[in-house]
Amino acid sequence: MEVEIKLRLPDAAAHRRLSAFLAPRLRRTHAQRNLFFDAAARTLAAATAALRVRLYDGPDDRNPLRAVLALKRRPRIDAGVSRVEEIEETLDPALALACADDPARLGGLDSPIIRLVAAEYGVGGDDAPFICLGGFRNTRAVYDYELEDGGGGLVLELDETRFDFGTSYELECETAEPDRVKEVLERLLTVAGVPYEYSQSNKFACFMAGKLLP
Repeated sequence: MEVEIKLRLPDAAAHRRLSAFLAPRLRRTHAQRNLFFDAAARTLAAATAALRVRLYDGPDDRNPLRAVLALKRRPRIDAGVSRVEEIEETLDPALALACADDPARLGGLDSPIIRLVAAEYGVGGDDAPFICLGGFRNTRAVYDYELEDGGGGLVLELDETRFDFGTSYELECETAEPDRVKEVLERLLTVAGVPYEYSQSNKFACFMAGKLLP
């Protein structure tokens, strides 16, 4: 179970302000291309599941440095706390590109995730081959944030997500202590003078809806 705090920023100005405030703590920045796969009947989406291939960094779309296959299921989000069942595995970037070009190839991968999708949802075989639904791009800045009380540190992720229909901005933090960490992030944003709201939906939900959701 992945548990994350997700706080939505209202616009690019708020994103720039927070980026500047956190700049001394910047660890790295990732350019991500996210592609989603399902059967033509949207079998996975109907079961609140999402199968994603994420391509990282690289000089262009045909030369990613890394690729990760993920299955996310049964998402819940309440008051900015997101919980979702997640399984991940690395993919060879060249193989990931081949599956993006020919989505049906994904069903033939020697992959625990693909076998699980076939067994539980019946997707990926000849009767329900994979298609690519499309996706979105995300720029993720990763920060190390030390807690003032000496209670260790957090890894913060500041996202700028570009859909075909608009751009969203979000601060995220994966944690086993969501109540405590949410208070820390809210205090951080208040000190930085950055307005925010609790996210009510995830990126995949926005993508499927074809519009920016709260």
